[in-house]
Amino acid sequence: MPFPDPPASFLSVKVHDLSQAPAICALCAGYEGGKWRAEALADHVMEWLPEFCLSAEELEDFKPGTALRLIRKAAKLVYQTDKYKLRGEFGELFLHIALRQVHKSIPAISKIYWKDSVNNTVKGYDAVHVVEVEGNLQLWLGEVKFYDDASRAIRDVAKEIQGHTQIDYMKNEVALIANKLDKGSSYYPKLARLLDANTSLDEVFDAACIPVLITYDSDAVKEHTKATPEYNKTLTEEVMSVRKKFEEKLSGLSLPVKVHLFLIPLNAKKALIEYLDENLKRLQ
Repeated sequence: MPFPDPPASFLSVKVHDLSQAPAICALCAGYEGGKWRAEALADHVMEWLPEFCLSAEELEDFKPGTALRLIRKAAKLVYQTDKYKLRGEFGELFLHIALRQVHKSIPAISKIYWKDSVNNTVKGYDAVHVVEVEGNLQLWLGEVKFYDDASRAIRDVAKEIQGHTQIDYMKNEVALIANKLDKGSSYYPKLARLLDANTSLDEVFDAACIPVLITYDSDAVKEHTKATPEYNKTLTEEVMSVRKKFEEKLSGLSLPVKVHLFLIPLNAKKALIEYLDENLKRLQ
């Protein structure tokens, strides 16, 4: 079955350079009336909840008569707790949005859907998407740090990348992913063969990419009130500085996969996550 069309784009792509290693993509929420669009971004994120949380069968059943029920179900699947400040689900949702918007990816599985109980976090990769390039299937296995500090995010995610690309870890994750694939999806035959227990992990590593999404409280965002050429220049310089630190952190690692860095600079993570939580509770 074809995957449904995504919501209309909200985030602006400010930097996108695939020639770098790691590749870099920076996305910006922009300004309105002199303020960074935190509330509007939180509203937009809610539009993605159904395809982020629900199964393929439920998405196929998403119609006017079922929409409200399924939206409520999706909202409840994210989490149901007042202890939201340290939760990472919205970071995973931001990566989902970035991959869908920038690379036209298709989710292979919904991590949120496979939660075994309310408010539990799901271990493993933070996203499992596929991207088809010239007939070849790429498996994008995401890592997310929904932080307010870029340096701390880089430090923590580098450790996870190193651990999550080890053969034993990858072998276990591949088996778990293979068991949850949607058999009705158009990519299923290729992906099922790639993730088959008899396929060499060398083939999986050759097809795999690690998209890393980092959020951080941005000086460039705080210092401006409109997306002017000066803002774009300052933001680009800041983003490339963060990318350089990330590259330096990875330089000592021998990684068997390509890495794509996605950055979403924020005005203030604390305020954004409060808007996100408020919207989520309203939908629940």
